[in-house]
Amino acid sequence: MPELPEVETVRRGLQPVMEGARFCRVEQRRSDLRFPFPERFAERLEGHTVSALTRRAKYLLADLDSGDVLIMHLGMSGSFRILLAGEEESEPEGVFHRARGKAAAHDHVVFAFEGGARVIYNDPRRFGFMALCPRASLADHPFFRDLGIEPLGNELNGAWLAQRFAGKRTPLKAALLDQKLIAGLGNIYVCEALWRAGLSPKRLAGTLATKAGGPTARAERLAVAIRAVLADAIAAGGSSLRDYVHADGSLGYFQHTFAVYDREETPCARPGCGGTVERIAQSGRSTFFCSRCQR
Repeated sequence: MPELPEVETVRRGLQPVMEGARFCRVEQRRSDLRFPFPERFAERLEGHTVSALTRRAKYLLADLDSGDVLIMHLGMSGSFRILLAGEEESEPEGVFHRARGKAAAHDHVVFAFEGGARVIYNDPRRFGFMALCPRASLADHPFFRDLGIEPLGNELNGAWLAQRFAGKRTPLKAALLDQKLIAGLGNIYVCEALWRAGLSPKRLAGTLATKAGGPTARAERLAVAIRAVLADAIAAGGSSLRDYVHADGSLGYFQHTFAVYDREETPCARPGCGGTVERIAQSGRSTFFCSRCQR
């Protein structure tokens, strides 16, 4: 499943085409994806303009001049591709490109905009979904009401981590994956951030706070590492694993710089460490770390 950097990369790819554009035709080719489409889905979009294209956690949000918000989630295998006016279907070439299925059976939604651009949603596994919600009630929508802070926002710092984790005996990895605390932070980037901060995924979350509830040096290092690894991944275009591709069909580069994720039994990348990357299972997910330098 694409994580926050991948979704943000897709948003940036779609923004120049969708933001400020008016839906002239919406083709909905099935009644449902992971969930049923909203009633009158195409009708509620056609004729309206996208005033802004934003992201919340792993959701893409298209604000419409009607007052509704189009909510889009990529699920496991969802992707968008863009065809500009007069452009035919083609696949870009290059070492970081992977061919993507374009069978009509998997092209479930086609957005056609004034000016001739089309945005096509393709999803072989159909775990993605789309919904419509009034902007005024978006924060109370079931998808969003329990989400935590954005990890790229200014709110995430050592003091915030210490305050939320104080007294917790949950393993640090599991605490960081709790979407009610930090929204959109996923398995790959938690592994990478913990390595950068030199912290074991098995460490108790409560150890990031002092007895008085203030932040330890570990909490400060971790907050910096989370923000840095996400920023680096976005700058590199995300990590292309399995089904994830950009809106233009190209792959992200960040997977080529993983320090620990999916690098089991390889030497630790930290200079002078000499350790070996290990893999353990935590809460049913693979965790990659170096037990020598992550304490």
